[in-house]
Amino acid sequence: MDGGAGRRPVRRWQLVRAGSDAVPASTRRFMARARRRRMRAALPWAVAGGLLAVAGLVAWTLLGTGLFGVREVRVEGAELVTAVQVRDAAGVPDGAPLARVDLAALAGRIGALPPVERVTVTRDWPDALVVRLTERTGVAVVPRGEQFAVVDAAGVVFRTVPQRPGGLPLVRLATPGPEDPDTQAGLEVLGALTPELLDQLVELSVEGLARISLKLQDDRTVFWGDATRGADKARVATALLDQDAARIDVSAPDVVTFR
Repeated sequence: MDGGAGRRPVRRWQLVRAGSDAVPASTRRFMARARRRRMRAALPWAVAGGLLAVAGLVAWTLLGTGLFGVREVRVEGAELVTAVQVRDAAGVPDGAPLARVDLAALAGRIGALPPVERVTVTRDWPDALVVRLTERTGVAVVPRGEQFAVVDAAGVVFRTVPQRPGGLPLVRLATPGPEDPDTQAGLEVLGALTPELLDQLVELSVEGLARISLKLQDDRTVFWGDATRGADKARVATALLDQDAARIDVSAPDVVTFR
């Protein structure tokens, strides 16, 4: 007699994928809604991660590589300075990342050139810097030995030339400069002169703040005194140009003397 005849057969469990029909429709709808909720919740994070990755790639390309590096420095408005002088003052290495160039510092270096009054620097993608200059305008020349210093309306000496430029009045000063009181007084008087006085002006001399005089044609002199009441002094001196006088004193324009 077989001893194993009374034993129950061993059942082997097997995992079987149930068909879709085996899952109730309500359960399937619930699971689908759950999946959609999970996807909606994950979508903003996925988008943010993608944007951060793109931003990081762009930043690395702009800041860390020479792909958008400086290849050209264009200079506009330069007449008294050369483009080479501007580029040398800028000191931007060829290929430096355009996005990393400090425009304010760059403008400061270029603005230190004496003939430059104002400067703006902008980026022109993908590989250029544009420098736009406003140069100083001379209003007078000051003799310096055998040369002439050209000064602007602020008293800044921005050029020294071997010959006197035409069309600029001659002003005699000991130490021309924007911080020099004599320079400021002389320029103030020069700005107060009428066209008639300017037309006959040979030179303006500043020997001190209260010792300003005009040398006119025909060896005539107008003693101006200080720089105050410039409009009154100019009006009186202009009215006396027809007088046969070698010296006209308008230092006190209410009491004029001439001889």
